[in-house]
Amino acid sequence: MAQSIAAAQARVKRAGRAKRAKKVIKEIFTHKALYIMMLPAVVYSILFQYKPMYGIIIAFKDFSYRKGIMGSPWVGLHNFEQLVKSYWFPLIIRNTLTISVLSLVIGFPITIIFALMVNEIGHEGVKRTFQTITYAPHFISTVVMCGMVVMFVKGDTGIINIFIRLLGGKGVDFMMLPGMFKWVSVISGVWQGTGWGAIIYFAALSGVDQSLLEAAEIDGASRLQKMIHISFPVLVPTIMIMLVLSCGSLLSVGYEKTLLLQTPANLTSSEVISTYVYKIGLLENMDFSFSTATSLLNSVVNAIILIAANQISRATTKSSLW
Repeated sequence: MAQSIAAAQARVKRAGRAKRAKKVIKEIFTHKALYIMMLPAVVYSILFQYKPMYGIIIAFKDFSYRKGIMGSPWVGLHNFEQLVKSYWFPLIIRNTLTISVLSLVIGFPITIIFALMVNEIGHEGVKRTFQTITYAPHFISTVVMCGMVVMFVKGDTGIINIFIRLLGGKGVDFMMLPGMFKWVSVISGVWQGTGWGAIIYFAALSGVDQSLLEAAEIDGASRLQKMIHISFPVLVPTIMIMLVLSCGSLLSVGYEKTLLLQTPANLTSSEVISTYVYKIGLLENMDFSFSTATSLLNSVVNAIILIAANQISRATTKSSLW
């Protein structure tokens, strides 16, 4: 009796799986044009993003070119222990977090405020011109931008120091002061990225119900009141998604700008995870196992922060990535 019941349950499960498979196949054929369009992106992701991920096992090996990835001996967590015990570990963690948190605290709200203010410009031509001007810094190459920053903050001829002297102050060579590096990096990043980062908020603001704005204007609401009570609530879901994404890259300060702005004098304040990995992995020691372990630890921590931020966002605002 029990065997016949189990056999019947197995047949029901097989029938259910076959039914689901037919449904999936039917769905694919119904929307085959969309799936064909997706195919190149899927193939690209598999070949160039997922397939190379097997290389992370280098972090647990003493990698040798001659022996290859699979032939190199296992060392377990030795590379991670070496990282945690190194002199630079607390410095690079502190510097990375400092620059990332400052960029988030300063740059994130400025982008939102900028989008709300530009959205209030009544003349369409002026608005588009202003948007184009603020987008422009994003397209300046990192090398050129860093050259401009160095020229601006130079101790003797920098435009910022000229302005300080005009006000009666004393010129400062910002690039030679370790404590000033984070501010130079963050403020230059805000200047370069605010206009471009506001694009997604402009798109969200285009969905504001104009009838609500007209009704508020009839009731005597000021521009600030309309921004706070009508425009801003429309942005909240987008803001939360962007905040979650920003939290997911909290330990991912780009190495290009940081490396170009580094000097021997500010190294203790400018060395971050990405520049440390670049130097250890390519420039100095060619230690691929150690640099891979550092990058892997960075990615794991970022993933944990992203998941936590997403859960908090979903619990508090009902907006989340998944």
